[in-house]
Amino acid sequence: MFSAMIKKEFLLVLRDKQALMALFIMPAIFILIMSVAMRDIFSQESVKFNLNVIDNDNSAISKKLVTKIDEDKTFDIVKKKDADFLVNIPKGYGKEDLSNKLKLNISIQNSLKSDEIELFKAKFLRHIVNLKLNIINLRLREFSDEAANAIGTVSLDDKNLFEIKYNKRKDLPNATQQSVPTWIVFGMFFIIIPMSTIFINEKKQNTLARLSSMNISVFSIVLSKIIPYLFIAQLQMILMVLVGMYLVPLLDTPALVINGSLPALFFLTFSLSLAAIGVANLIAVSANSTEQATTIGGISNILLGAIGGVMVPKFIMPETMQQLANISPMSWGLDGFLDIFLKGGDIFMVLGESFMLITFALITLGISIFILNKKMQKGL
Repeated sequence: MFSAMIKKEFLLVLRDKQALMALFIMPAIFILIMSVAMRDIFSQESVKFNLNVIDNDNSAISKKLVTKIDEDKTFDIVKKKDADFLVNIPKGYGKEDLSNKLKLNISIQNSLKSDEIELFKAKFLRHIVNLKLNIINLRLREFSDEAANAIGTVSLDDKNLFEIKYNKRKDLPNATQQSVPTWIVFGMFFIIIPMSTIFINEKKQNTLARLSSMNISVFSIVLSKIIPYLFIAQLQMILMVLVGMYLVPLLDTPALVINGSLPALFFLTFSLSLAAIGVANLIAVSANSTEQATTIGGISNILLGAIGGVMVPKFIMPETMQQLANISPMSWGLDGFLDIFLKGGDIFMVLGESFMLITFALITLGISIFILNKKMQKGL
C-alpha cells in the first residue's frame, strides 16, 4: 500500500506540467541568464579601458606618452566611436618647460560608474607623472647628474612601491559558481507549488479521508509524499549542475567546476530538499485553498531568498544583513554548496549546514504532521 501511495505521488507530479517547469526549466533558465549577466561583475580579471588618443602636438613628449599608453595592458586604444574615453593632447603640450600649464582634455563618452572613472584617472595619472618626472630629470641633468639620477630612481610602478598579498581563504565565486547553487536552492523551495496543489486536491476529493478510513497513519501519508520529492530534488540538482558545466560555457561564461566531493554534494542536496519539503508540507497542510498555498509559498520563498543571499550575494551585503542571513535555510544551503564548489569541501565541511537543515526539516515536518493529524480527526 505504501509503495502504491509513493507511485501515486510520482504520477501526480509528472502530470503537473506547470510544476515541472517551475522545478526544472525556470531555475535552468535563471542559471543561464544570471551567469551571463553577472559575468563581468564577478570577473577577477584585470580591468581594461577603451580610449582614443588624438595627438594634436605631435612632439617627442606627446609621442612618448602615446607609446606608454599603448604599451600599458590596462588601456586599449580603439577607434573614436568605440572609445569610452577620448584623450586630446593639445598643441604645445610637449614643450619642455616646467612652467607649461597646458592640460590634457579627456572626454567620457559612455555612462560609466564613478569608481570606474576614478580608477581610470589613477591609472592614467601614473603615465602623466612619469612624463613630468622625465622632463625634470632632463632639466636637472644640465646642472647635476647626481640630482638627475636621484629623480630617475623614482618609480610609480605599484610592484616597486608595495606588495599585495591576497587572503586565499576568502575565495570569491565566479558568476557560474554563484548562480548555480543560488538557483538550485531557490528552485528546490518551489516544490510548494506541486505539493500544495496535490494535497489540497486530495483533500477536496476526499482521498485523504479514504486513506484515513483505511487506518493509514498520518505519518505514512506524509512520508509517502516526502520520498518522491527527495528523488526529484536530486534530479533538480544534477540538471542544474549539468547546465552550469556544459550550457553556460557556450555563452562565453566560465563553466562550473566541482572542486569538492560528490557524496557531500548529494548529502547536502538531501538535507536541503528535506528542509524545502518541510516548509512546503507545513504550508500545504495549513492552507485552505491552492491559491492561498501558492501565495504564501511564493512570498515565503522570496523572503527567505532575499534574506538568505539568493537575490544579493551575502559577501557584498552589509555586516548586519550577513548576520540576518544566517536565519534563512536558503543561506545554509547556499553556504554548503559554495563550500563544495569553491573550497573543495567534503561531507565533514558541510556537516554544520546539513545538521541545521535537517533539524529545520524535522521541526517543520513535526508541526505539519501535528496540524494534519488534528485536521483529519475533525474530518478535514
